Amino acid sequence: MSAALLVIDPQNDFCEGGRLAVAGGAGIMPLINRLAARFDRVIVTQDWHTPDQISFASNHPGAAPFTEIEVAYGRQMLWPDHCLQGTPGADFHPDVSPTVEKAMAVIRKGYNPAVDSYSGFFENDHRTSTGLAGLLRELGVTRVFLCGLAFDYCVRFTAQDAVREGFEAMVIADASRAIAPQTEAAAQDSFRALGVAEIAAASLLS
Repeated sequence: MSAALLVIDPQNDFCEGGRLAVAGGAGIMPLINRLAARFDRVIVTQDWHTPDQISFASNHPGAAPFTEIEVAYGRQMLWPDHCLQGTPGADFHPDVSPTVEKAMAVIRKGYNPAVDSYSGFFENDHRTSTGLAGLLRELGVTRVFLCGLAFDYCVRFTAQDAVREGFEAMVIADASRAIAPQTEAAAQDSFRALGVAEIAAASLLS
């Protein structure tokens, strides 16, 4: 069975000091490097936004970050501006450089200003593909292991779409970090419903 490691958005803006920092984000980078060293196939995703991104609260006068609005493709959470193309915040965290150097592909997402993108497979309209599924199939991959940031958003929706695209998905829980306990619990409920396993990194490193 052919496997790949999907490393989700290990970027500066999602780590301490970033515009949308996830607590403990930087701390998982050394573990991700150890995991990547065990895989022949490593793919990294990268949030890659423009300033006019629809999910930025700054583009909706009077709206606050972490509130929801209705857009053409459904409900959309509003975020602080983050991962702007060509800025240090969009760069990969320096501590994950060995993984990025090993990666066979970087899948950029969220660059269409009219649609946000959590999943590494599809934008938030659930129709526009990033090409990740096709790449995995070309490589003969049937099982994906996921880690990165954030557990309750981009890791969650990438795992969900992996299953829907016919891949077996396993989330490496201790190599991921969540934004908030409530949305972390919702992600775990979703994983149970879809048959996505949560595993510890030690099971792959021993």
